[in-house]
Amino acid sequence: MQQKTDTSFLLVVCALIVSGLLVFTSAGLGLLARDGATFTSVAISQLLLGLVCRGIAMYILARLDYRLWRPYTPYIFAAAMFVTALTLIPGIGVELKGASRWLVIGGFSFQPVEMLKFASVIFLAAVYAARFKDVQTWKGGLLPLALVAGSASLILLAQPDTHGIVMILLASVGMLYAAGGRMLHLLMLALIGLLALGVLAYERPYLASRFQTFFNQSDDPQGAGWQIQQSLIAVGSGQLTGRGFGQSLEKFSYLPEPIGDSIFAVAAEEFGFIGSTMLVLLFGAFGVLGFRIAARAPDPFGALLVVGLVILIVGQSFLNIASAVGLAPISGLPLIFVSHGGTAFALALAEVGVILSVSRRMKA
Repeated sequence: MQQKTDTSFLLVVCALIVSGLLVFTSAGLGLLARDGATFTSVAISQLLLGLVCRGIAMYILARLDYRLWRPYTPYIFAAAMFVTALTLIPGIGVELKGASRWLVIGGFSFQPVEMLKFASVIFLAAVYAARFKDVQTWKGGLLPLALVAGSASLILLAQPDTHGIVMILLASVGMLYAAGGRMLHLLMLALIGLLALGVLAYERPYLASRFQTFFNQSDDPQGAGWQIQQSLIAVGSGQLTGRGFGQSLEKFSYLPEPIGDSIFAVAAEEFGFIGSTMLVLLFGAFGVLGFRIAARAPDPFGALLVVGLVILIVGQSFLNIASAVGLAPISGLPLIFVSHGGTAFALALAEVGVILSVSRRMKA
């Protein structure tokens, strides 16, 4: 039975979008001082294309019955895998900072990994919904996760895109738990994940360097530790109430990614402990209300779909915040609704639209 959209969840989403635009506009002033042309193009992309065009897409997806997606989930996943694999082809994929994660079509660049995250979640939700009674067996629980998340991870390893792998695995494990998977299987996955991370860190020096910087944050403050040191200075400078909107000093010359990785540090410096805590609480409310929608979803497919999408959005955001305050290694993950990232912003709004679609059909 169709009912009204979950108003509480929608209000939290609107609050996050407005807060994100406020913080992004202020953080972008640091980019304006460095390169005005770049700031203009980024602002147009974030505000006009990011909010207006993708906001319309969110509205359409919210009105569309999410159950219509279910028969097409294998094709959506296959298409996302294909598009992501195109990044590895010379002349098609764009390499930046040693990673081939971007495609450029018609003058617009985007990261297919965001599509792959969504496709992995929706496909796995359909698989678990079809095998709901067998999810505690290895064939009904572990095997689908290994096939879906494993095949996606192989492509992302080649780019390389470690944080994309982490988010797909987190969402997949969360969905398996929500579907009623065995705790033994979940512990096995956690152990395998830790071992795989250790092997990756050994094989790829840049990962080992990030972990070394995380465990020794005061080492090499002019080199590998520069970003976390400047981020902590910005957060500490905000104190209780912050310097005020637009008054951050760190964003102009010190923070390397004021509209990206380091945007939470800018928010903390300008709005202080109170403002940054409110932002964290908004993401927490997004998670709680999202899981409430999942608990009241009319079918297993809708419930698992919402669980996976909420984990993607909240998980990326909390990891971004944790890295800004030194509680996690620098990850490169976006602060959803806040930091610059056209593809991440677009897919986040699309995912919100799907969650709202489920909320319109919740059980009383």
